Parts: sequence; structure tokens; C-alpha cells
Amino acid sequence: MAAESQLTPTEYIGHHLTNFTASVGQGSFWTLNLDSVVMGAILGVVGLGLIWWIARGATTGVPTKRQALVELLFSFIDDQVKGIFHGDRHNFVAPTALSVFVWVLLMNAMDFLPVDIFSAFYEGVLHLHYWRQVPTTDVNTTFALSISVLLLSIYFSIKVKGLGGWIHELFCAPFGGHPLVWPANFLFNLVEYVSKPLSHSLRLYGNIYAGEIIFLLLWLWAATGLAGTVFGAILGVGWAIFHILIVVLQAFIFMMLTVVYISMAHESH
Repeated sequence: MAAESQLTPTEYIGHHLTNFTASVGQGSFWTLNLDSVVMGAILGVVGLGLIWWIARGATTGVPTKRQALVELLFSFIDDQVKGIFHGDRHNFVAPTALSVFVWVLLMNAMDFLPVDIFSAFYEGVLHLHYWRQVPTTDVNTTFALSISVLLLSIYFSIKVKGLGGWIHELFCAPFGGHPLVWPANFLFNLVEYVSKPLSHSLRLYGNIYAGEIIFLLLWLWAATGLAGTVFGAILGVGWAIFHILIVVLQAFIFMMLTVVYISMAHESH
């Protein structure tokens, strides 16, 4: 972009890492990152649409290549869930794990799209000066996902143990049911409930955000001249290949932690 070529490196990176936002009221505390919401929703529909399209064309005979790929994915996710969750996994947990993995993988994979080319499209065609196309580089997205998992774990904990059983566990585990240790038990469990979504969200956000920064730095280097273009392109390809592992691994870790937290909610101390 011509306008971006005149930016300093700090301004260039800041431009690509600025969200398109909407506030509820003038100067309101509540601000919505519309680009993260829209991109997340689009990728969620794309993921569900692809699986539905492949499942719709599934046959009992010799599977097509795309059907075989999805069957391998289903089998892989189901095996991972089976090793952690010992209840009826097919009712909710396994489908949720599959949905989380595919959705997070698609959001992470947006990091591979050339940021300058798509930025020119967003600004030239859609007239959007700021638009972040990778939802998981926005900490609000990863926090929303992790908080949703936390709420699911609380829901299943209450469903399995009852409201009284859940409250009893808050105050009587892990140090026992003596009234003198109730505050320590509650504090211990409170720290656990707070730390789970923090670690769950920040691990995904930090890895994808760091990958985005490295891509931007390589694009900057590529714009410094012929030598920068050559070395920037070589390193960019190398980093993209390595980043494939990060993108898939972070989606897998996020999915596995989701299954672990839901499984823990079904267990009693």
C-alpha cells in the first residue's frame, strides 16, 4: 500500500495491530472489536459449513479423499477425548472438542494470509482503515473462548453434583470439611477458577500474536531493498512453514484443555 510505505516501522506495526471497534455510547467503557467478532463468526460458519458439506456427501462405500480426511479428524479427536473423558463423550464433549479445534485452527490460520494485500482490500474496497483479520491475535477473543469453557465447566459441575454439592466442594475441598479451613478451601478454588481461563486464553493469544509480529517484521525487512526482499522472502517462507506447527499445535492444546476442564467438572474431589 502506498500509504503504508510512508509509515515508520512502529506506525506500520501499530496500524496492522489496531482493531476496528465500536463503542456503546460516547466514551463508553464497553467497546466491541467488530473485526474479531465478524472474522470469528465468518470462520465459524465456514468450519461448520465445510464439515456439513463433507458429511452430507458421505457414503458407506469407498470414501472420497475429503471424506477420508474428515473421518481421520473425527477419529483422532474422538481418541483424544476418550483418553480423558470417561462418560458419554458422544453426547456433547467430543462434538464440542471437534468444533473448538476446527474453529480455533481456522482463526489461527488467518495469520498466513498476506497482511498488506488484504489490508489494501479492506481499505480500498470496504473502506476500513483498521481491520485485524486474525481473531486469536485479539486477547478479547481468546478470553471470550476461555470464559465460555469456564462457564461450561461450572454448568457441568452443578449438573453432575447438584448446586449444593458444587458449593460444598468449593468450601470443603481439598483440605477437608472443618469450618476453620473453609476460607482456605474457598480461596484455593477461587484461584483455580481464575487461573484456568487466564492460562487457557493467554497461551493461545501469546503464541499467535508473537507469530503475527514476526511476520510483520519480515515484511518490513522485505521493503528495505533488494537484499531485504530476498532474505525477507526466504525467512518468511521458513517462518510460515514453522508457523504451521504453531497454528495446529495451539488449536490442539486449546481443544485438549477444554476437554480436561469439562472432564474435571464431572469428577468429585
